[in-house]
Amino acid sequence: MSARPRSTKTKQPARRRQPPDREPQYLVIGRVLRPHGIRGELRLEIHTDQPSHLREVETVYIGDDHRPSALKSFRLHQSVLLLTVAGCEDRAAADALRGLLVAVKLEEAAPLKEGEYYQHQIVGLKVVTDVGEALGTVAEIIQTGANDVYVVRGAGGEILLPAIKSVILKIEPPQMVVHLLDGLR
Repeated sequence: MSARPRSTKTKQPARRRQPPDREPQYLVIGRVLRPHGIRGELRLEIHTDQPSHLREVETVYIGDDHRPSALKSFRLHQSVLLLTVAGCEDRAAADALRGLLVAVKLEEAAPLKEGEYYQHQIVGLKVVTDVGEALGTVAEIIQTGANDVYVVRGAGGEILLPAIKSVILKIEPPQMVVHLLDGLR
């Protein structure tokens, strides 16, 4: 059975990922861009496919030290997410959080559909072609407007694989089976 090769935007950025043998405890939902207004509302760059799932979340975790903060409210505004959290009551408090990542606990993240994977589940997979040639491992994931691109590094160098059905045939951890279209090498 072939798995759909899609990693959601709900992600742990590659530069902050856990060692491949360990599941992360938190998944990033956004990054604080700046304050919104004067009452402590946070303007976030969205890093999740399902921001509406925040209705089921009571606590978000802010920064590298994952400081817990009660989620008071959220709303979508244009292409950003606006959050209000406990302890952030004015513009100065919101400005102090600028640039920090906001996460939820892994067990509180939106459930994935069959064949969907979080990026931390893709990074580190061994990659082989449909004819059995070992290409290396997925080292990182580049997000583009159209689809993700998996960066595979191995003895033969680096290969960029678009995360599309005609290239990514099967994902069965600990490996991914791919079909190399002309020009991908």
